[in-house]
Amino acid sequence: MDHSCQDWMSALPEELWDLPLTNLAIPGSHDAMSYCLDINSPLLRSESDSFRLLDRLFHCFTRPAIFRWATTQDKSIEEQLSMGIRFFDLRIAHKPNDSSSDLYFTHVIYTHLTVLETLKSAATWLESHPKEIVILACSHFEGMDDRCHESFIFSLKKLFGPKLCPRKESGLTLRSLWASGYQVVLSYDAQTAERHEELWPDIPYWWANQRTAQGVISYLDWNKALGRPESFFVSGLNLTADRYYITTHPKESLRTLTFSNWECLKKWVEEQVPGSDPESLNIIAGDFVGPLPLCPLVIALNKKLVQKKNSQMKKHH
Repeated sequence: MDHSCQDWMSALPEELWDLPLTNLAIPGSHDAMSYCLDINSPLLRSESDSFRLLDRLFHCFTRPAIFRWATTQDKSIEEQLSMGIRFFDLRIAHKPNDSSSDLYFTHVIYTHLTVLETLKSAATWLESHPKEIVILACSHFEGMDDRCHESFIFSLKKLFGPKLCPRKESGLTLRSLWASGYQVVLSYDAQTAERHEELWPDIPYWWANQRTAQGVISYLDWNKALGRPESFFVSGLNLTADRYYITTHPKESLRTLTFSNWECLKKWVEEQVPGSDPESLNIIAGDFVGPLPLCPLVIALNKKLVQKKNSQMKKHH
């Protein structure tokens, strides 16, 4: 496993320490926890009745297909952190008919691991990498009521404590975060975030809902042309197949689809520029971030910021 990126933030050149984090190129993991899906867990409540019926009648066909197409990662959270991932797309839910307060991650079905045991691993990893900053984007929250949210947020505050960066901090830079010991930007749904100063509102995610690299790229380029959001935002390199495609391609999986489109996506990433310009990118998230070299590719884009700074300084002299 490539560990050369595990402390990439602290290894960035000093010229970048005072730039807002929203202007850096940051590698992210789409559906970060789908590496531990439980093939026998119930379907999510939000799945359609017809799909539920199909799943009940043809379980031995539907389950392997769900597993093949819902699995977007194959590395644990600590491995993804060590590879350089700093943005995690975390979809959280409470299982139906579960009397415990345990929460799980989801993607069509639920994970084996609970949310808190996973985030404990992340907190432990951060202890030994004190200059690395992570952005945890919690979303979906299926089957969770207000009480469930409040108890989960209480656990998060207890778990990350003084590492949680409050929302009122504006213009986050590496230098300012290091000085205050903050390591975690935690985003939640905007309504709940308003009630807690430790929570940030949801981060926009550009999701193309396309099956080909060309489809994804033209969607992302279209969004870029409209101009970047002020704060953090994610460009998703993830591909999506519809049910028709899945049933007519029984030998394929999200993995084979992602790998066969990778070269084209990789070329596009190499051309991108981080920064504050309207067309610049911030977080770039993908699938199978372990076997595919997304992290070094995205981190390397930050060199363009150093070059830009140097050429501006030359102009002034």
